[in-house]
Amino acid sequence: MFLVNTETVNTETADIAAADIAAVEQVVAAVERAQRAKDVEAFLALFHPDALWTTAHGKVLIGFGAIAEFTRAVLPAAIWDGEVTYEAVHTRFLRPDVAAVKVRQVHHSAEGDTEGAPLYVMTKQDDGRWLLHACQNTEVRAG
Repeated sequence: MFLVNTETVNTETADIAAADIAAVEQVVAAVERAQRAKDVEAFLALFHPDALWTTAHGKVLIGFGAIAEFTRAVLPAAIWDGEVTYEAVHTRFLRPDVAAVKVRQVHHSAEGDTEGAPLYVMTKQDDGRWLLHACQNTEVRAG
């Protein structure tokens, strides 16, 4: 969701905002594809070199090296039944080049669905790419 005050924003600005929303949503879709495929390199390609990541279980990873080491150890060995989906449910631009994106992450399995509620802070690079910069994954507990 991106709110634009139509009285103060011209069409060009609204088009840029729409393009940035689409680009941010594509990063979330790329996270989903990489996770489903257990594709370490595709997942790591989405991160800024100075990124921070906190896992759903509270492990804090500071910098690309720590994220890469953890991902290379964990993602290929991940065992889950069913599939995982990711959906950008709310996007707030903190600045034109910084977006906070609330994500709904659902692991679908025969035993029932489990949910995560990641927050991805993404930054727009000089080349126009959006990268994950500061991320917190939160497990959603039933009840």
